[in-house]
Amino acid sequence: MSQIRVALPVPLYQHFDYLLPEGLQVQVGVRVLVPFGKRELVGIVWQLNPPDAFADKLKPIKAVLDQQPLFGEAIRQLLSFAADYYHHPLGEVLVSALPALLREGKAVLAGHGRVLQLTEQGRALSASELNRAPRQLALWQRLQQSAIRDDDLSGESTTIKAMLDKGLVSWQTVPFTAFVPQPDRQQPLQLNPAQALAVSAINQAAGSFSRFLLEGVTGSGKTEVYLQAISPVLQRGEQVLVLVPEIGLTPQTLARFAKRFAVPLQIWHSNMTDQERLLAWQRSASGDAAITIGTRSALFLPFARLGLLIIDEEHDASLKQQDGFRYHARDLAVKRAALAKCPIVLGSATPSLESLYNVQKGKFAHLPLPERATSQQVPKIELLDLKQQVLKHGLADGTLAQIKQRLQRGEQVMLFLNRRGFAPALICHECGWLTECQRCAAFTTFHKQSRQLVCHHCGACRPVPHQCGHCGSTQLAPVGQGTEQLEEQLQQLIPDFPVIRLDRDSTRRKGSLETLLSEIQRGEPAIIVGTQMLAKGHHFPNVSLVVIVDVDSALYSSDFRASEQLAQLLTQVAGRAGRGDIAGTVLLQTHYPGHPLLQDVIQNGYSSFARSALLERQQTRLPPYQHLALFRTESFDSQDGVAFLSIIQQLIATHCPKVQYLGPLKPPLERKAGKFRWQLQLFCQDRRLLHQALDLALEQSRNLPLARKIKWQLDVDALDLN
Repeated sequence: MSQIRVALPVPLYQHFDYLLPEGLQVQVGVRVLVPFGKRELVGIVWQLNPPDAFADKLKPIKAVLDQQPLFGEAIRQLLSFAADYYHHPLGEVLVSALPALLREGKAVLAGHGRVLQLTEQGRALSASELNRAPRQLALWQRLQQSAIRDDDLSGESTTIKAMLDKGLVSWQTVPFTAFVPQPDRQQPLQLNPAQALAVSAINQAAGSFSRFLLEGVTGSGKTEVYLQAISPVLQRGEQVLVLVPEIGLTPQTLARFAKRFAVPLQIWHSNMTDQERLLAWQRSASGDAAITIGTRSALFLPFARLGLLIIDEEHDASLKQQDGFRYHARDLAVKRAALAKCPIVLGSATPSLESLYNVQKGKFAHLPLPERATSQQVPKIELLDLKQQVLKHGLADGTLAQIKQRLQRGEQVMLFLNRRGFAPALICHECGWLTECQRCAAFTTFHKQSRQLVCHHCGACRPVPHQCGHCGSTQLAPVGQGTEQLEEQLQQLIPDFPVIRLDRDSTRRKGSLETLLSEIQRGEPAIIVGTQMLAKGHHFPNVSLVVIVDVDSALYSSDFRASEQLAQLLTQVAGRAGRGDIAGTVLLQTHYPGHPLLQDVIQNGYSSFARSALLERQQTRLPPYQHLALFRTESFDSQDGVAFLSIIQQLIATHCPKVQYLGPLKPPLERKAGKFRWQLQLFCQDRRLLHQALDLALEQSRNLPLARKIKWQLDVDALDLN
């Protein structure tokens, strides 16, 4: 029997070889069912007849699950590169690129999807027979018009099951080519000279690997550049991938693309069902999905003919996976484009310093859009000094006056506060005791609607106590302010206008985000309150005033990236104002109006700030001028983490003198979920030398007894130092 090497979804950095029984044939990239200890696992064949296998100790595989490889050559190269670069077990990297149903061993129905249609019994039914089941009646009426495809039925699973049980509907398998929307197509807009130059440069790069940074001020028409660059790609019969940082941006982006192109479009994000994700995966592989709009994991979809890759809001930290396989979708997307030999466009009003550095080095072509696409003026930014002011629920009198004035004129107002919940903690008026998480070194956030204290770090929940945990007093009151409290207080202060809250709590239920966004898009006067979800790419043309309620909480931080992130946030939030025909104003409430960062961003714009920040990074020898890797530990005994990282630090100091280190250090949140946390930061100007040091450290650390007592991770190109 011949041998095969199989990648398995286990957190181990070793190879797993098996025997291939006579009569079975496999190819690299197919799934196989193999014995693993007392379990059976689904793995991916990664090598045929490995020369270093030990045939006398190998077990035979149980079954071959695919006739054709699930991974093409380009995807295999991408995933192999990712496993090596991020020093993550290959098996876990491979399964992260598959939908959950394929990881479980389910069959692939290549080239086909499902539609729901009425049976003969369903067609013969009268509407009066469903009067007591309004949801079934609504779905029955929709199906009277035409069959409905699977991914257009999200949130209807209970209704569908009830109608299936009654024999009123049935599933029918159809080719993916039947899933072609026919929207009312909009004509391309007239481009200004900067937009036209950008589109021309992207089009000229067709069929070759080219990297572009599209830097445009908010409202400069970056999406129109994307759309006009996509058009010739579709005419050539090629596919397009558009990565967005947040689930919240996929519905509006899809709607805008659907109005322009009469081609099959699809979305990809974590809120989809397993069946929806499998169908999207298969449409990508078959080539039937012309445009895919998705979050970071869409990068691994197996496109048949990828012709253009676009990353919108490329600066956003959401593109970096922060647990498990810690990859950065922006950086891997560049590798994906190189393997596909297609152009990649990174777009942002506030580009990351890493991308601007690549422009300086000549690796990226710079496509600037310095002006708004229409006659709209850039919003006016005003600093409101809070010192010696009387605040009403966190808002100055001048702020409230402007809010009321805009609402009375029929306009919308947006208030940004990056803290969800009702209050960051509860405080005892008698002794000053604060509600703390019992498992983390952090306070628990008070959520008034659910009457719970929630730790936003570990997720622990508990009921609101009736008494102080220190002195027994019942005088407990909220301290600080969150979006839930701001919403309630604005409803009391300005009762004549609706308050719409957009945060993770208000959009938790499926479909709730789309409902709230459509309510805002109607343009009726309203107050919009939200967190970072509001800052990213939304187009609300009737918003004329944006208020950043609390700027000061982000001005001081131990993280060297804090100033960059704050400047990006200020610019992005400010860009939500004045996007229609109404002039926009941005109010920043602060106790420190003279702060250099605020003054630089307001007076000179993000571009000026970014250039000075790059110079500062160069002088302090911080990324992107050096490469960063981070070892993290979590352990119940604090000294175990320190001892483990100290061994790695001594190893690096002895064998890799050109690699600088900082630590072991306590992060700002030193205890999380009951475990003490430590970190070791490694810096090196030569990327190759840093990865050699990481290889050495990983090889040695796996054999340490401490490695079995603690949880530890390696984060290459780490963004979050907290």
